[in-house]
Amino acid sequence: QFLQTLIHLLKGNIGTGLLGLPLAVRNAGLVLGPLSLFAMGIIAVHCMNLLVICSHHLSVKLNKPFLDYGDAVQYGMENVSWLRRHSIWGRRIVNVFLIITQLGFCCVYFVFLSDNIKQVVEASNGTTMNCHNNQTAVTVPSFDSRLYMLCFLPAVIILVFTRNLKYLAPLSLVANLAMCTSLVLIYFFCFTNIPNRISLPKVGHAKDYPLFFGTAIFAFEGIGVVLPLENKMQKPQSFNMVLYLGMGIVTFLYISLGTIGYITFGEAIGGSITLNLPNCWMYQIVKLLYCFGIYITFALQFYVPAEILIPPVVSRVSERWTLPVDLLIRAVLVIFTCVLAILIPQLDLVISLVGSISSSFLALIFPPLLQILTYHNEGLSPWVIVKNTLISVIGFIGFITGTYISITEIIKRNGRHDNLDPCFVFLTCSIVH
Repeated sequence: QFLQTLIHLLKGNIGTGLLGLPLAVRNAGLVLGPLSLFAMGIIAVHCMNLLVICSHHLSVKLNKPFLDYGDAVQYGMENVSWLRRHSIWGRRIVNVFLIITQLGFCCVYFVFLSDNIKQVVEASNGTTMNCHNNQTAVTVPSFDSRLYMLCFLPAVIILVFTRNLKYLAPLSLVANLAMCTSLVLIYFFCFTNIPNRISLPKVGHAKDYPLFFGTAIFAFEGIGVVLPLENKMQKPQSFNMVLYLGMGIVTFLYISLGTIGYITFGEAIGGSITLNLPNCWMYQIVKLLYCFGIYITFALQFYVPAEILIPPVVSRVSERWTLPVDLLIRAVLVIFTCVLAILIPQLDLVISLVGSISSSFLALIFPPLLQILTYHNEGLSPWVIVKNTLISVIGFIGFITGTYISITEIIKRNGRHDNLDPCFVFLTCSIVH
């Protein structure tokens, strides 16, 4: 049970965000980047712990067996007299950010799949058995990456039509093994190709730091799975050990891969470190293995918004239309994420934007505020209030600056290539407002 929960916690935090951290370290600097990741890891784990503590306290107080994230915020708001009438909005706001986060992950997956498969296809004619050269060979241009996204669309829709996740369990196990194998080989390549001279900036440009923040907080993506995992444990009192051990491993992986990846590839590092791997069969297979893992993980990430959005709609139709409506909503949501990915096909900026907008609230802003609400009338010390307020303010500043810089960079890059879609302008303006 302990080991199973630990594996699920690791799986919930290790995805495409990990592969984007070398670029994040480049944006922050070789020294400031790892130090910031360490600090962010401590704060993220602290916020996860706060969420568990508040959920326990409220469930005992209300005599309920289990509270999810939305329940905890709703009942926490009921503790404050002037918020009580609006407490239902606590649950709704959390659900909105969970939907944004999970669908944002799905957008990132479309971009990740298209970029990596495109690179494998374009380099297929020049792929060799020699893996000692860390420069990818000259590629043969193929289709635009957005066309690859459209090619993946039918396969992804078929995948999410699997409404019961237990049928995906065997594939999920294979996907986990594939991603683990890929990570081991990525580490192996980086450690065996460290340059003799390292002359990288120790501190990056201030204007790039918000991009670091967005990518880093995106990587700490597992706060949504904390309460469900804790609830499923036979001995929930041992969950703290799982949390600290699991997130300790996660933080170590983030700092080590982010640092060693940046040292290995320097300023040429891509939005995903897989895009920098050499053009030999072993590392092309690494990309394909990770792509398979991400493809299967799409269904797991999609499950959360589907469970929030579909039941209220399905309950309003007759029984004969239940299945068609369910499948239609799933297809529409997948098409929606694909369209967003097509509008913003830059992997690094999509990761930073999703992290800045939604992960900031779920991982940094809500948990400290929830503790203040939960223990509102129970003698919370002024130091705790100051500390929690500071964490939430840091999260909010990261949200504002990260979102602004990400959108600015997206508009700049699309404008530079003269392919800025009017729909995209409308979308980004809507996000800002």
